Amino acid sequence: MSTFHATDVTYTQEPQFEQAINAQIAQLWERRQEGTQKAKDGTQLFWCKLTHPEHRKALVVVNGRIESAWKYQELFYDFFQQGYDIYSFDHRGQGLSTHLAPNPEMGHVDDFEDYLDDMQLLLNDFDLAHYEQRHLLAHSMGGNIATRYIQTRPNHNFDRIALSAPMYGVYVPWYLKPFAMLVAQVMTALHSSPTYAPGYQGYVAKPFDINPLSQSKVRYHWFRDLYERMPELKIGGPSTRWVWQGLMAAKQCIQQTRQVKIPLLVVQAGDDQIVCNHDQRKFINKLTRTNPDAQMVTIDGAKHEVLFEKDEYRNQALDAIRRFFCT
Repeated sequence: MSTFHATDVTYTQEPQFEQAINAQIAQLWERRQEGTQKAKDGTQLFWCKLTHPEHRKALVVVNGRIESAWKYQELFYDFFQQGYDIYSFDHRGQGLSTHLAPNPEMGHVDDFEDYLDDMQLLLNDFDLAHYEQRHLLAHSMGGNIATRYIQTRPNHNFDRIALSAPMYGVYVPWYLKPFAMLVAQVMTALHSSPTYAPGYQGYVAKPFDINPLSQSKVRYHWFRDLYERMPELKIGGPSTRWVWQGLMAAKQCIQQTRQVKIPLLVVQAGDDQIVCNHDQRKFINKLTRTNPDAQMVTIDGAKHEVLFEKDEYRNQALDAIRRFFCT
């Protein structure tokens, strides 16, 4: 198996990805514990964990929009090998959790605060208090949710938080940005049931050559094949209400940087066309005024899903996260 070596740490690599995902990664994934937890409104939340009795560190992985814990098997494997117990879950409205819109492929949420309440509920069940270290790793929308969680739950027990391409704003032309939240809010008010935001539709697997997510052909095709094997994971565009709620939460992330009091790392994808890199810089510049342990690393040339990118980008991202957690 070909691996990238960062001091004493190894990560899976593209040339042997298919072998690894069907062998040692699959073997670890088969050992997972999983289940569902009922949220306050009856929504069923899928969760999973990978643990070892000798591990003393916990890593909670908070995934992004349209994602599922099933998609993160390679990442779980890489951090499990570093001595972490892994905990993760699917957000309401996607993955193996209850889908909320009449159209099950529509990404929808009534209130972004529901994501935070769900996360709190699951963390209570995970009960991470006995670990020597507890870290958060979150991607995209999950980065927004994890940031808001840290900001609104001052009694949390996490030691560090790393964020991959966090959604502190979305990638739209500058002249549309001032109106995006208002348009989404008005359109939500005009429709009695959830409706797709303008320009969006159900699940579409974009051909690799024009996809905005990753430049790793083997990882991209694996994730698309996974969604074909498990069609219940398929999520397409967001609802107008999700856009309104998401943009409001992104604004709150930047407004309330003073509430982030633990070391924080932003891993920015240099060629991101999904979330707004300017807003990430705005967030980190504001945060560093009150938190000396905040930093940002930009992976030049990487697309949005830097944790699923080509090795040359993914290795840099994982190394930055590993060093940050070990500091």
